[in-house]
Amino acid sequence: MMATAKAKPTLTLLVEDSPIDVKMTRAALEGRPRHHQLSVANDGQHALAYLRGEGAYAGSERPDLVLLDLNLPRLDGHGVLAAIRSHPELRLLPVVVLTSSQSTEDIRLAYEGGANCYVTKPADVDEFLSAVRIVHEFWCDTVSRSPA
Repeated sequence: MMATAKAKPTLTLLVEDSPIDVKMTRAALEGRPRHHQLSVANDGQHALAYLRGEGAYAGSERPDLVLLDLNLPRLDGHGVLAAIRSHPELRLLPVVVLTSSQSTEDIRLAYEGGANCYVTKPADVDEFLSAVRIVHEFWCDTVSRSPA
């Protein structure tokens, strides 16, 4: 019987300015079967600095998944998505838009911008927790990722 290597923790970058939504996302991921880390950027500019490893984020590990709100200060989610998709080292990073917007225009722009998925945040707390768990499980446990 072969020894299995310990699974690398899943790293998720949550780009979210609402402290309540950050707290609920943390709660949704607590106790997950696979070890995970959640890093948070509370605006679009911090998210890009984190992803590029700039300034205070020098040496930060690249996340396995980005959960991206659209309604952000300083640089909105559409701008963050455009920057990710135009960056040669980040362009294949899975980005799930997780936002309160149900606007057909936001949905269209997100998919045109290269979002992998668009999820509208449920207003109900239990539904929100469930949605985050399902998205995380799908993108971090089910989808095959590039080994790089």
